[in-house]
Amino acid sequence: MLRLLLLSDTHLGLGEHHFAAYERALAFARDADLVVHAGDVFYRSRVKPGLVFRAFDPLKRIADGGVPVFVVPGNHERSAIPFPLLAMHPRIHIFDHPRTFHLNVKGAEVAISGFPCVRNGIRDLFPQLEPRGDIRLLTLHQSVEGATVGPVNFTFRDGPDVLPRRAIPRHFHAVLAGHIHRHQVLDANAPVFYPGATEPTSSAEWGERKGCVTLELGSEGVRSWRFHALQ
Repeated sequence: MLRLLLLSDTHLGLGEHHFAAYERALAFARDADLVVHAGDVFYRSRVKPGLVFRAFDPLKRIADGGVPVFVVPGNHERSAIPFPLLAMHPRIHIFDHPRTFHLNVKGAEVAISGFPCVRNGIRDLFPQLEPRGDIRLLTLHQSVEGATVGPVNFTFRDGPDVLPRRAIPRHFHAVLAGHIHRHQVLDANAPVFYPGATEPTSSAEWGERKGCVTLELGSEGVRSWRFHALQ
């Protein structure tokens, strides 16, 4: 069994409360075998080097402890982590293009596939991933069909940047997703987990619980999961 921490949409740089929520979410990494940040680490693409250093410093400490960390560049980063040299670490893996990382964790062959946020042509990227292993995960920063947002529960149905649920390849055991700020789990060819943002970023999100998700995984897929509220 592998334990995974999933967080997303931290939007660091908006204020100290966002950093505080980020640190609270990363505290769950103490029991994790893998950590995934599903995008929008920062609140915008043009940030100062000091902010990048501060954001990745706790991730590097986690990686120093032997836990692999995976990061998806989101739309707020314009699909690329700024000052990427400041994020470099042997155990920090960034999806700067469509790719699959293969690694052995606790005797299990794990494949984590993903790509940075894209505006169209999502389905064309899947043939480039080629995952293989006992546990196969997909991480992305996109809207998936059926995701809901806002006080009137707007539901994403279609569009060039919306991933249809039926288009998710069946060989993945789970999808670890960012971009949608409300925590939710969607039923699809593989379950889609949105941890939601770690802190509200607009008045439309007031009243929503913000947090992160931990999952327990085996060769058959997701065994259990839990949402952790951070407020």
